[in-house]
Amino acid sequence: MANLRTTPLHSLYGEYGEPRCIDFGGWELPVQFSGIIREHEAVRQKAGLFDVSHMGEFIVTGQFAADFLQRVTTNDVRRLTDGAAQYTLMCYPDGGVVDDLLVYRISKDQYMLVVNASNIEKDFDWLQQHLIGDVTIEDRSNITALLALQGPIATEIMSRCTEAPIDSLRPFQFLREAEVCGIRTLLSRTGYTGEDGFELYVAAEDAAALWRELMQAGIPLGLEPIGLGARDTLRLEARLPLYGQELSSEISPLEAGLGFFVKLDSGDFIGRDALVAQKAAGIPRRLIGIELLDRGIPRSHYLVYSGDAQIGEVTSGTQSPTLKRNLGLALIQAEYAAIGTELEVEIRGKRLKAIVVPAPFYKRTAAPARP
Repeated sequence: MANLRTTPLHSLYGEYGEPRCIDFGGWELPVQFSGIIREHEAVRQKAGLFDVSHMGEFIVTGQFAADFLQRVTTNDVRRLTDGAAQYTLMCYPDGGVVDDLLVYRISKDQYMLVVNASNIEKDFDWLQQHLIGDVTIEDRSNITALLALQGPIATEIMSRCTEAPIDSLRPFQFLREAEVCGIRTLLSRTGYTGEDGFELYVAAEDAAALWRELMQAGIPLGLEPIGLGARDTLRLEARLPLYGQELSSEISPLEAGLGFFVKLDSGDFIGRDALVAQKAAGIPRRLIGIELLDRGIPRSHYLVYSGDAQIGEVTSGTQSPTLKRNLGLALIQAEYAAIGTELEVEIRGKRLKAIVVPAPFYKRTAAPARP
C-alpha cells in the first residue's frame, strides 16, 4: 500500500494475530486482527483496544476562543467547564455538515478539537476562514496519538495502569495530565462503541509503549486489539453516526436525528438560520433504523422503496453480531419514518422486505449521556 499514511502504532500490528490492513481515507489501518465478530464480542463482553491515531487534534487558543467556537459549532460551548468535553457539529450556511467533532475545554482560553481523519485539512481551513479576535489554531494531529480502551472491564484494566481518579471521572470529562503506565496522557471518558471506556491522547513517540503496557495489563482479563471492522459494527449497533454516511454536506444534523446537539436557542452559529427554517417547515428526511425481514444485509447506498416510490437509501448496515439481526440505518422521506412502517430495500436488483425499527439497536446498562 504505497503512499498511505501510517500511525505511530503501525509497526506493532503484527505482534497481535494476523492483521489485515486496508486503505482507509489515505491511511493504512487494520480492518481486523483476529476476526470482526470475535473483536466485536470482545468489546461487548470484556474490552478492546483501538488505534485511532489517524483522528485529528487541533488546539484553539485565545481570549475569544469560546466566542469563536460558539460561532462555528452547533452545541453550546458556554456550558463547558474546565475538564469537560462535548459532542458537537460544524455546519455550512445551508445546514449541511462540515464535520462532527469533540470539543474539550482545557481552560477558558484554550480548547482541543478532535475531528475526523478524512476531514482534517478541510476542517482546519474552514476554521481558519472564520477566526475572530486573537484566536489561533494549531494542528497537532501529526504529533498526537490516540488510543481507545472500550468495554465493560475497561475501568478494571485502566485501574491497573494508573493512579488517576478514574472512578470519579464521569462521561465526557477528562484529566489533562494523567499518568498512565508512566506516560503523560490526556485521559477522557468518551467512546464510539456504545460501551464504557476511555480515550488516551499521548505524544506520538509514547504511543507504542503505552499500547504495549495496556495490552500486557489487559490480556489476562480478555483485552483484545480491535480493527476498523468491529469499530463500525459496534458504532452502528449504538446508532453513532459516521461522517460520509449518516452525516455529510448534503445531510443536516436535524435529518440525522442529532437535534439534541443543535442548540438553536444558544445564540447565532453558522448554519443556524437554515436549520431554524428546516425545523419550521418540517424536517424533510429522517435517519431511521431498519431490519430486513427477507434474507439479506442492507449496505450503504442501497435504495429504499415504499411501493413504487423510491424514498431514500441505506446509509450503513450489517448483520448485527450482538443481536443476530440484519440491521441498518437509512435516510428516508420523513412521512415513512414511523416505527413499524413496512418498506423494501433493493439488493442486486431484487426488492427485499424491511421494517422500520427503533434505534439505537443496542444500549448498554446505564449508558453515558453526552453533554
